[in-house]
Amino acid sequence: MSGFAQWYVQFISDFWNNVVEWFKMHITIIVKIFKGDWWDAGGYFDDLANAMGTWNALDYVAFILVLIVNIAFFVLLFVLLFQLLRRYIRFVKKEIEKDALIDEVSLLNQKVVELIDEKNKILAMRVSQIGGGAMGIGGGAIETAGERKKKDNESRFSKLIQADIEAVENPKVTVAGADDKVDLSGLCDRFINYSASQLKLYYTKDIVARYFAGMATSKMLILEGISGTGKTSLPYAMGHFFQNEASIISVQPSWRDRAELLGYLNEFTKKFNETDFLKAVYQASYSDTVNTIVLDEMNLARVEYYFAEFLSVMEMPDVNEWKIDLVPTSEPTDPKNLINGKLLIPQNVWFVGTANKDDSTFTITDKVYDRAVAIAINKKAEFIDAVYTEPISMPIDDLMDMFKRVQQAYRMSETSAKAFAELDEFIQAKFKIAFGNRILKQINLFVPVYMACGFSEYDGLDYMLCHKILRKFEMLNLTFLKKELDELVLMLDKLFGKEEFMESKNYIADLKKMS
Repeated sequence: MSGFAQWYVQFISDFWNNVVEWFKMHITIIVKIFKGDWWDAGGYFDDLANAMGTWNALDYVAFILVLIVNIAFFVLLFVLLFQLLRRYIRFVKKEIEKDALIDEVSLLNQKVVELIDEKNKILAMRVSQIGGGAMGIGGGAIETAGERKKKDNESRFSKLIQADIEAVENPKVTVAGADDKVDLSGLCDRFINYSASQLKLYYTKDIVARYFAGMATSKMLILEGISGTGKTSLPYAMGHFFQNEASIISVQPSWRDRAELLGYLNEFTKKFNETDFLKAVYQASYSDTVNTIVLDEMNLARVEYYFAEFLSVMEMPDVNEWKIDLVPTSEPTDPKNLINGKLLIPQNVWFVGTANKDDSTFTITDKVYDRAVAIAINKKAEFIDAVYTEPISMPIDDLMDMFKRVQQAYRMSETSAKAFAELDEFIQAKFKIAFGNRILKQINLFVPVYMACGFSEYDGLDYMLCHKILRKFEMLNLTFLKKELDELVLMLDKLFGKEEFMESKNYIADLKKMS
């Protein structure tokens, strides 16, 4: 036993002597590096002085440059170490604060639980004191049978019920007069003169024609461009022109889902929190003319989030299936046009979104763009000295019939169809982007109406190519596609002529500048 004890004591002594020797060795090295014999004979400065006696002018220049670089390196190293240390201290401080907040939240949750228990005890005491009497604590009257019956007869949709009452008390019927029988070109001119003479709002015919062609193509329009060019005022003026004011809904950055747009059923009160948007859609079912709902600054929030259900529903070929679920079950007191808890989107309503492009907005995705018609408004129209013009009385059936007639009469020519098909193949081969059936269908709906408004077939095709296909090029790596973009311009010249498709060619030129 004594032999092991002697060995173990000697082992511990040798081990710690080695540890101490290791530290002493490293400390000696550090002292020698940073203290050293700087000024002594054979030290750093002595060596430097001896060397400098043999240097020429270039050696001194090199010495000064290297000295500056070394000083900068050590300063930078010190700054980085200081920043790392400061970040670490901040991180530790935040973690400590976070732990303190978590403890505080736990304490508050405990207090909430205690308060809820206390509230339940008070309610139990109140119920026991009330018994079957007619009066409660503090003299408050208990709800009578008549009051309960009245409450049961109240609808959970107060705003929509009010719309039902207004529709019965003030029914609106649109009757077209002799002066209201106009073609699409005349409709554009009349709107321009009306908005200029009565609203002091000025628009060019190409913008108005694109708006009407967009209405014939999709139930969703997107008016985009720089601020102050009249994007919101255009659908506002359209509402007055058709004698049915547009509903302007301001989109909020906090919108994340359909509940922000339509509202939701409050499970506690059993009432539906209705929005102005929901009421506007519902009121359109009582209207027989154009109804416009404006989503002002729609890309302040993500459109594909809060408007997703509408985007999907409006893709269904059967318009009778354009239904939005509001509540899971129906009740006798529900609004008249709410069937089985579902709201049918009327065919006389158009959703018009305005969009600015700046740092405060989100990018509108292809899912939204592909289903809508985008109208670029980047400059204000000049003053128009128009004669006083009355608004139009046009039932929705007359407008839709007009769209259908011109879409039959102004079908795309075979020459243009073949040229566009060849252009589609070229773009697929060079840029891996296809037109798709949805876009081809929109082209066949848009171009005839645009032609009927007074423009050429190539004008309509040019606009749709630019805003439906070329817009997708922005997501490509254009730096490596400059040659292909030049070839695309040559292809447009070959298929349609050098004087045509100028909007698309100008857009391609802008894409090349972006790259």
